[in-house]
Amino acid sequence: MRKMTFSVPEPLAVQLLRRVASRDRSRFVSEALAARLEERDVALIRACEIANQDLDVAEIEKEFDGIRDELAEPWK
Repeated sequence: MRKMTFSVPEPLAVQLLRRVASRDRSRFVSEALAARLEERDVALIRACEIANQDLDVAEIEKEFDGIRDELAEPWK
């Protein structure tokens, strides 16, 4: 476990204090944070899937694949 400090808008803090018992707040915030991060992961995966189906993106990737390593990293 790691203890962290966050600032939240006052109206949100009031809602949390009113609706969630003090003994449950850390778990509540942890679960809410985990759920929100999962939503972002799902959105990112979906965006990547959509981009991978785009023919223009595929053409750009082909162009990048043609770049030789020694050009991309001249210090080697």
